[in-house]
Amino acid sequence: MNLIKALLVPLMVILVTIMLVLVMLMFSPMTAEAGCPQFRNTKTAPSMFQKLDKTTGANKVNGKNLFQKTAKPLACKMCHGKKGDGLGVIGKALTPQPRNFGCSDVMKNISPGQMFWIIQNGSKNTAMTAQNKLKPKEIWDIIKYIREDLK
Repeated sequence: MNLIKALLVPLMVILVTIMLVLVMLMFSPMTAEAGCPQFRNTKTAPSMFQKLDKTTGANKVNGKNLFQKTAKPLACKMCHGKKGDGLGVIGKALTPQPRNFGCSDVMKNISPGQMFWIIQNGSKNTAMTAQNKLKPKEIWDIIKYIREDLK
């Protein structure tokens, strides 16, 4: 009987958590795309990053694989959406919504180096955390995929 009680409490916690996530997703706005342009008070990367661009030697196929499937702890699409529109399964429930990479009004002003810095360090006051499990080469692969295929 004690074993049943010991298993029941964690199971109930898991079920309640799942239910809360589902409710959040049900009542989150379901727009066609995240706003464009999106206002952010994103910290500017240090000057050494501003002109940095290593996308020429990057592997876009690997970037797509990382973005869509294999990046850890979560594939980028979980927040940014399969199309990079900021409407991923998790992204729909976030405030502010993740960056809409298809918004040319915003993306034209974000350098590859700024993207690298944000991916590596995160963005304060958003859900974008530092992606410290990605190697620099993998970050450049993702940036190349975003800039060439998700615009």
